[in-house]
Amino acid sequence: MKKYIVAITALVTLWSCQSDEKYEDLNRDPKNPTEVASDFLFTAATVSLGDYMASPNVNEPLYRFLGQYLTTTTYLDEPNYDFTARQNPDAVWSEYYRDVIFDLQDAKRIVMENPDLTQAEIDARLGQLEVIEVYTWHVLVDSFGDIPYTEAVQADEFPQPKYDDDAVIYEDLISRLDSANTLLSAGNGYSSADVVFGGDMDKWMMFANSIKLRLGMRLQDANPGLAQSTVEDAVADGVLMSNDDNATIEYQSNDPNTNPLWEDLVQSGRSDFLISETIADYMNDLNDPRRMVYFDENVDGYIGGDYGGSNNYGSFTHIGDPFLDPTREGILLDYTEVEFNLSKAADLGYNVGGSAESHYNNAITASMEYWGVSDSEISDYLSQPSVAYDGSVTQFATQFWIAMFDNPFEGWSTWRLYDAPALNIPSDSGSDVPLRYTYPVDEQNLNNTNYIEAATAIGGDDTQTPIFWDINE
Repeated sequence: MKKYIVAITALVTLWSCQSDEKYEDLNRDPKNPTEVASDFLFTAATVSLGDYMASPNVNEPLYRFLGQYLTTTTYLDEPNYDFTARQNPDAVWSEYYRDVIFDLQDAKRIVMENPDLTQAEIDARLGQLEVIEVYTWHVLVDSFGDIPYTEAVQADEFPQPKYDDDAVIYEDLISRLDSANTLLSAGNGYSSADVVFGGDMDKWMMFANSIKLRLGMRLQDANPGLAQSTVEDAVADGVLMSNDDNATIEYQSNDPNTNPLWEDLVQSGRSDFLISETIADYMNDLNDPRRMVYFDENVDGYIGGDYGGSNNYGSFTHIGDPFLDPTREGILLDYTEVEFNLSKAADLGYNVGGSAESHYNNAITASMEYWGVSDSEISDYLSQPSVAYDGSVTQFATQFWIAMFDNPFEGWSTWRLYDAPALNIPSDSGSDVPLRYTYPVDEQNLNNTNYIEAATAIGGDDTQTPIFWDINE
């Protein structure tokens, strides 16, 4: 169901490197290839987003390092949080703006100009595009703080776009999700081009509401009133209800449509990525049965590499075989995350139905069922004194973080939001775990006035400047 076209990479690379004038000839074609272009752009943007969220590549977003799920053997800049060697902030910035948001906004324009679509079909497609765009904007905010938003991706009119306040952007994103749900309910949207739900609009609406739930929970300390109303509205409208509803991107066995983990760990022949001692130690202490899936066991058990230090590849645990499948799906947002968020929401007294404990147990169960853990092992795990729900933030955040092993951006965000679990200080640098990316060098050089204003507004362009919701009250 969730398939995309092999030729997409070459075509979209060509399109995304050109200006808006690239579509003039297409718009005149009587066979209406503009709608085909819109399909391509939607698929390309969605797959690019999934690739960047999942990739372990040291030249791309470093979420698997920021969450301390992986470490390396000899290339130590990234686990020591040196972002300057490969200019990772520049890569993150350009990838999300250029490869995702730009293509989504082009696709919106093409859809609206397509005379062969009914208004209902236009609306539904716009709803799908909007959900992916909102997701991407929120990732950018959570990675940097204040960012260009209202003037972004409009180079002709705003060659040096202003930065918008991150908290204000969040409020707008929540509103946009409500509008997207209205659009999604209108009719049939993308189907074969939809690599997430294959055209199932009900699941798109649940996905939109689950993003809204995520955003609401981010606001629990920064804006408690808005957090509660946002969460309660999202739940009332319907969030993901099971693992069958997970928002995932299914990859294929043929390059270039393979999972980025396979590309970087198998196809490349690399032998420099290891499981971090951080995640291995926590899961060993808890006797967590997901180790058999997450990890490739050593002779001596599960031994994580020294985080940020030099490690011998053969002496430590590697990522598990299921992650080395080229067709392994990429996770954007899953039912496990929803249940963890509902647990915390219930703990805060929000009207979400069920108790904090029941949602906590549902979350762990959902994660384990997803990874193929048996019912008896799940029951044994939940009955452990160290796992059985006690209401503490540390216990909750640790379980949430462990479950986000293959959604590392959310694992990093969980740590920032709850200030738990305790992560390790990198061995070589002794650097603190980053709370955000610094702004790209290109922004400092090409958009300096707005860059300076933004850096001042957030409290300094430093990795230890927290995102506005990272208050830890």
